[in-house]
Amino acid sequence: MDTPNAGEPELFVDAMFGAGLTRALQGEAARLASLLSAAPERVVAIDVPSGLSGDTGAPIGEVCARAAMTVTFVRKKPAHVLLPGRAFCGEVVVADIGAPEAAVAAQGVALFENAPELWRAAFPWPQAEAHKHARGHVMVASGPRAHTGAARLAARAALRAGVGLVTVLSANDAVAENAAQLTAIMLHVADDPAAFATAAQSAQSVVIGPAFGTSAESQRKLEAALAAPNRCGMVIDADAITLLAPLQRRLDARDVMTPHVGEFKRAFPGVLEGASSKIEAAKIAAHRAGCVVLLKGPDTVIAEPNGRAIVNTTGTPYLATAGSGDVLAGLISGLIAQRMPPFEAAAAAAWMHGKCAEAFGPGLIAEDLPEILPRVLSNLANQSAAASS
Repeated sequence: MDTPNAGEPELFVDAMFGAGLTRALQGEAARLASLLSAAPERVVAIDVPSGLSGDTGAPIGEVCARAAMTVTFVRKKPAHVLLPGRAFCGEVVVADIGAPEAAVAAQGVALFENAPELWRAAFPWPQAEAHKHARGHVMVASGPRAHTGAARLAARAALRAGVGLVTVLSANDAVAENAAQLTAIMLHVADDPAAFATAAQSAQSVVIGPAFGTSAESQRKLEAALAAPNRCGMVIDADAITLLAPLQRRLDARDVMTPHVGEFKRAFPGVLEGASSKIEAAKIAAHRAGCVVLLKGPDTVIAEPNGRAIVNTTGTPYLATAGSGDVLAGLISGLIAQRMPPFEAAAAAAWMHGKCAEAFGPGLIAEDLPEILPRVLSNLANQSAAASS
């Protein structure tokens, strides 16, 4: 069906059903949707391809149309940014029909696609008088001997994100292993819970979790950092999420939790399965945790306790590689340490993380991400300058 036969239409417009469809397609509608799904390159859908739920981004039944382009109105719906809906929609064009922003806000629409316009004003570009101590200090908790690479990935990413100082907190038996591979990043022995409490009080942001371990000693160190008076905000990732699961406490509003789907299910049992969408699940989790929750995936959702949520659509499948999440945790922490609010920091980091993967292309490994970040930051700086001129 790639090439139309003589007399056959070159373009099909799918306007059978919109985003509000709640039942599976049947009869003639199902037959037509099946035909359209066989030649998506010749289909333009209105609102969403017929058979796709606008709220969840999933087909409602067994049959769903596909399109090369979808034209929607006022603002993107969840189906346009969540998978698999994003793939069914193809290129999404938002048409302006003159709806006032006040009218949109009155409908309770709180979903946005992640983009620099949402956090550009808060991005911490250094000023002329900047010095390293004014640009923040990130501390990253290392795992034990033979489990240290994840912390170094996070630390490298934090440094590339512009923070002034980065320190890896290392158990004594892992110091030599870490020292052999660190240069601009500092190293500090932290063998007991008291050292972690001190770190949480002296840094501007702490990353804890990447390959951290789930032993009783790891639990004590984590608890000491969380309970430290006047502690900084923390990026809680990987093993730290597992240690807190199931989450039965409220964290600090400055914290960011960064679970993948498996960790999310352990931390918030039943929430993902019971929610209407991945977006709703992240919102529920953020409200329960009292902090920002970044639910990772090809359609990463970032939510904060007040109900605001965005979906990140940058990135490529090559991000599905070991260590990629550790780099993301470091990027978030590096921005928070430079006084970027946690929600905006998580959003900016997720966007940059994806843009790094897009810029690198095939063959990407986690170590490449911090090294290509300067190119992404340079482009972002140029865009920011153009937007402000």
